[in-house]
Amino acid sequence: MNTGQTIGDQTLILPKDQFNEELLNNVHPPQWENPTPSGRYNLVIIGAGTAGLVTAAIAAALGAKVALIERHLMGGDCLNVGCVPSKGVIRAAKAWTAVKEAKHFGLSIPGEIKGNFGEAMARMRKLRARISHVDSAHRYTKLGVDVYIGNGQFMDSNTIDVAGTTLKFSKAVICTGARAAAPPIPGLEEVGYLTNESIFSLTELPPRLGIIGAGPIGCEMAQSFARFGSQVFLFEQSNHVLPREDSDAAAIVQTQMKQDGVQFVFDSKVQEVEQRNTSKVIHYETNGRTQEIVVDEILVGVGRTPNVEGLGLEQIGVEFDPRTGVKVNARLQTTNPKVYAAGDICFPFKFTHTADALAQIVIQNALFPHPLGLGYANTENLIIPWATYTQPEIAHVGLYEKNAKDKGIEIDTFTFPLNEVDRAILDGEDEGFARVHVKKGTDQIVGATIVASHAGDLISEYTLAMKGGLGLNTIASTIHPYPTQAEVVKKTANAWRKTTLSESKKQLLSKLFSWTR
Repeated sequence: MNTGQTIGDQTLILPKDQFNEELLNNVHPPQWENPTPSGRYNLVIIGAGTAGLVTAAIAAALGAKVALIERHLMGGDCLNVGCVPSKGVIRAAKAWTAVKEAKHFGLSIPGEIKGNFGEAMARMRKLRARISHVDSAHRYTKLGVDVYIGNGQFMDSNTIDVAGTTLKFSKAVICTGARAAAPPIPGLEEVGYLTNESIFSLTELPPRLGIIGAGPIGCEMAQSFARFGSQVFLFEQSNHVLPREDSDAAAIVQTQMKQDGVQFVFDSKVQEVEQRNTSKVIHYETNGRTQEIVVDEILVGVGRTPNVEGLGLEQIGVEFDPRTGVKVNARLQTTNPKVYAAGDICFPFKFTHTADALAQIVIQNALFPHPLGLGYANTENLIIPWATYTQPEIAHVGLYEKNAKDKGIEIDTFTFPLNEVDRAILDGEDEGFARVHVKKGTDQIVGATIVASHAGDLISEYTLAMKGGLGLNTIASTIHPYPTQAEVVKKTANAWRKTTLSESKKQLLSKLFSWTR
């Protein structure tokens, strides 16, 4: 190995404590020395988020010569500023709420209940550091991947420069992901704001928190910080939270968020932000009137912007849009046939599990092209579930009713409430339902939504059935352990099964039973 690029201490994650030091030592080692390339790489990957890591690990395991380039933190958003820290925060907030509601389970806690936000955040950082070894530069080196820390830039269709070192490649994959987008609100930049990339660095609880955007990030953090004790104001242009989801599903989450103390500012448009002494003032318009709310911090959660800058894409003929990312076909091939892309940089469904799936498509198409007999893999038939980790959670897979209508697909819909599921009642988690859409007159599942405390876990049964071409008849005939909340899935299938017993069948069975009496 040569000295390559010495990173030093230029990358800093706040707060500077033992847990973040461990994180950095794993995902951006301060004294990392880049390897010396020897010959052409089968695959060079720019970006070590989920898509890049999975691509590199599988390619190396298959025997390919692989280089992985990361300019900031290995693990990408998911590990460092996304899924991992957010779920750590959500779990802590859930524990705080459980203690406050312990009286419902016969537990009396004398005196004032005090929470320590700093300790809750330290727990998150500790667990994030523990998980980070899986994505570490040292681990990937042991897997046979040449890891380069630095900015990768295409020089031509065969060459990438990273920190002054030239890498030759046969195929390349762009996995640079996306970052938090900020709306063009006057004064926002000057006053300062938080995103998912900075909110997890907080060590003190903001007394008043304004959140712009009631999508998944906005709702998850609004509920969590309200449970910690912040006065939370959630701004949304539509008239309810989670506008992508079914309105009755979102309403259940919204009701719980309100009970947790979140204050909603619906049908609103933030017009300006200004500094007033040590506070931040959000000016907004609603119902034709301009009003203001004073907060201590502002969190922006209104979407993602692809990381396409500084890659030299123009030089190699890779088309991209600064709003939607790199242009790819169904095989994840860019407009340069030697270059592929995977993950948030090129795909509308920006989830960690989607990036994982896309990486596997890239491996097949880039390393094992069709003439070798494996056939092409593509994105057209992917079945992608997702979940929002509020309390209760909302999970979905496939089509919504409105999507089916737009596609001209006639459907039958079956919904079963959790307040008729014994385990949900016993757990005190009976707000919600499972809903499944099937092609009319069949048991073929085309979409499903679950609202439940563990919806993200429960949705996989529907997803597996869709992927395997199995219908509600299979779910209905599958034994589920009692009592579990997963029974709600079977109960939707039972609701479908009842509709298959037509009046004529009932009459025939009635005659049969009368003959055998």
